[in-house]
Amino acid sequence: MTDAAELRTLVHEFLAAHPPAATGHADFLRARFDAGLAWVHYPRGLGGLGAPRPLQSVVDAELAAADAPDNDPRRIGIGLGMAAPTILAYGSDDVKRRFLRPLWVGEEVWCQLFSEPGAGSDLAALSTRAVRDGDDWIVDGQKVWTSSAHTARWAILIARTDPELPKHRGITYFICDMTHPGVDVRPLRQITGEAEFNEVFLTGVRIPDAHRLGAVGDGWNVARTTLMNERVSIGGGRIPREGGMIGPVARTWRERPELRTHDLHQRLLTLWVEAEVARLAGERLRQQLAAGRPGPEGSAMKLAFARLNQEISGVEVELRGEEGLLYDDWTMRRPELVDFTGRDAGYRYLRSKGNSIEGGTSEVLLNIVAERVLGLPSEPRGDKDIAWKDLAR
Repeated sequence: MTDAAELRTLVHEFLAAHPPAATGHADFLRARFDAGLAWVHYPRGLGGLGAPRPLQSVVDAELAAADAPDNDPRRIGIGLGMAAPTILAYGSDDVKRRFLRPLWVGEEVWCQLFSEPGAGSDLAALSTRAVRDGDDWIVDGQKVWTSSAHTARWAILIARTDPELPKHRGITYFICDMTHPGVDVRPLRQITGEAEFNEVFLTGVRIPDAHRLGAVGDGWNVARTTLMNERVSIGGGRIPREGGMIGPVARTWRERPELRTHDLHQRLLTLWVEAEVARLAGERLRQQLAAGRPGPEGSAMKLAFARLNQEISGVEVELRGEEGLLYDDWTMRRPELVDFTGRDAGYRYLRSKGNSIEGGTSEVLLNIVAERVLGLPSEPRGDKDIAWKDLAR
């Protein structure tokens, strides 16, 4: 399947067989997956047609024109953007068949058990242990800053399986059942008053070896696939002109001329241009991805996304003056997703502070860009060849 016209015909035939207005939401999505129209670049039988990635836009446009339901991608973003490409790259055939369909349909929400209290920016220093027990692994440890853990059915997890090896080489990657009785999810209340993040305690959690992704001890390489896809999904999402954070402040500027000042005008113009450059750079990145795996450029996009969100939301608060200091509701909630554009300016300003932490801290991403994009020498590291158990902690 490489022809756009042929693909349009296939979509029209699918819509004729499954009219959106007469087909249940979940039934429509399951049928779309089975027809290979979920993500066309995936293999046949796994929601795709083995087609070039850019042809996905053909499918999306035809389905949008028919007012077809989507799978609520913001709610299941971790599954779509991080778990799915990692499962596709490293999962067994049984794992792919078991997890990809309910993941894409949205029947099972995913979360990411990577960061720990003592291993955030230095993720490879993680201490959560996984010990082999026959055909299973027993996992004990603690994870933190876990988005959607309170709603997730499954998690992607990295744990240390060999403390005798240097920290990057003794890690293994697993799929963890979040309904296991040894999984304890506790909310982390944020500056917004809400708790979309969580800390997760793992006590005697049993994971079958069949739910391991990649080889034993090769978890760091598997995790890098996840992290690169994560940064692309955070910083390189497709948005229209004046989409994202720049949209609300631009509308306020046009609709409220009494709030304007010369200084804010100059700052807003600069940020508008930078937001448009970032949007176009993201489009170019997605076109590059069509030819292969995501590279370190995704780190640069995520870095720009965090900085722009924080600066734009700051300008918006200043533009609104006293209104910008208002906040709608401090009630403790555990939301299913982050809604930057559907909330008020105060929420955007507070929530954007987390953008420079989640998905890799800005400091770490600067190192990645320096070393892997610009080719600068890496900083001297004295812990790369030392067994994890011998590292100072």
